[in-house]
Amino acid sequence: MPIVYSTLNHPLRVPLAAELHSRPPIRLEAPEKITHLAIHGRNEPRAPADRLGLQSALLSELCAHFGVPAPAGNAKYFFHDFGRFRLKWECHTEFASYTVVTASNPLSALASPFSGMPSSELPEDWLLSLKSRLIVAAHVVLDRASGPAVEAAPRMRQLFESNNVVGSEASQAAQVWTDFQIHADGFSRFIALDAGLKGQQAGRLVQRLLEIETYRVMALFGLPVAQQAAPVLNDIESELASVTREMVSQQKPGRSEEEGMEEEQAMLQQITLLASRLEQLSVDDSYRFSASQAYFGLVQSRIVELRERRIEGVPTIEEFMARRLTPAMNTCAATARRQEVLAERIANTNSLLRTRVGIRQEKQNSQILESMNARAAQQLRLQQAVEGLSVVAISYYLVGLVSYAAKGLKAAGLHLDTDLTIGVAVPVLAGAVWLGLRALHHRFRAADGSHPAQGHQPGKK
Repeated sequence: MPIVYSTLNHPLRVPLAAELHSRPPIRLEAPEKITHLAIHGRNEPRAPADRLGLQSALLSELCAHFGVPAPAGNAKYFFHDFGRFRLKWECHTEFASYTVVTASNPLSALASPFSGMPSSELPEDWLLSLKSRLIVAAHVVLDRASGPAVEAAPRMRQLFESNNVVGSEASQAAQVWTDFQIHADGFSRFIALDAGLKGQQAGRLVQRLLEIETYRVMALFGLPVAQQAAPVLNDIESELASVTREMVSQQKPGRSEEEGMEEEQAMLQQITLLASRLEQLSVDDSYRFSASQAYFGLVQSRIVELRERRIEGVPTIEEFMARRLTPAMNTCAATARRQEVLAERIANTNSLLRTRVGIRQEKQNSQILESMNARAAQQLRLQQAVEGLSVVAISYYLVGLVSYAAKGLKAAGLHLDTDLTIGVAVPVLAGAVWLGLRALHHRFRAADGSHPAQGHQPGKK
């Protein structure tokens, strides 16, 4: 049964399937000239009231200049034949690219290949609106090869005005030449010579060259960040080493507990500040380093897709990138790793210092408990002394009551020796009061869950 009902599809099925085909290469056939621009910036509105994002607005302005309908605001890809030129626009996460193509006259291409490039078709006002946003500007000349690559090398050195020409035989039927330098007109230059490309191989070849150039620049965005982070990391490492030395010096004898606690608290505050500085640095730099590694991976994959073969005496694009781009990417990776290692060292130092503070606090708590136990013992002894006085005082008052009672009975006619009665009552009442207080203490201890001291137990001597 054909799936014709949209309700059967997951909401992302069609968009995800279209994503695989959203950025096809332009169909090219030599001789042609290509201008490629990459404009930095996310496709976000420049003001809350703007309907379109930055990149979509720039494309709309260009289309409006030529009277061509612009794509929808959420479009990521656009292609249109403007008559005098063809335009392919792609919107990426951090930039948007404009690839402008015009047909070339074979005779003019041989005489001055980089004259009359498609950039002249773009409005000057629109180009001026790209102020401080242009990160890649490249010219590509696609022409037919007139001979072996070795014979073309001297001519290429003249065209690029440099001995640092990079080139190779690519895609088994083409030659690519460049120097990866920005020339006097503000553009980098590439020459692709068709030696028998078929189908859309020419378009794919040019697309790979432009992607290598664009992703190379985007990957290098992480290098200034790494260079700026280096002195900050040096300062943090120096301060951490200083704190570590202070921790070692504190272990020497001759320091009071109060001084040790104050110094450890100060070091804890210093380590916390170092951790905050490093965390802020990592938050600011982590995305840039990750993006640089991702772009570098794309550069490497596009170079592999070229399937380069060496031209005698000329370095390949792969060799050039390995010598020039890879060290910069290694610097970014090393800086990112250095931040991770430094964060681990700060965490370890913080843990050690907190352990020392905890041990010191436990020692102080133990001393406090010992002093509390000594004070409790003193209170117990004082309480026992007070209990003895209490027995005497209570017995005294009870004996006084018995004395009054005996005198009253004698006055009532009862033959009673009051002195003898009082003398007998003193030990009896004192013993009764002592037993009563003892029984009361036992009851309180039982109510608190504690047990009185055990006396002699059977079987023990």
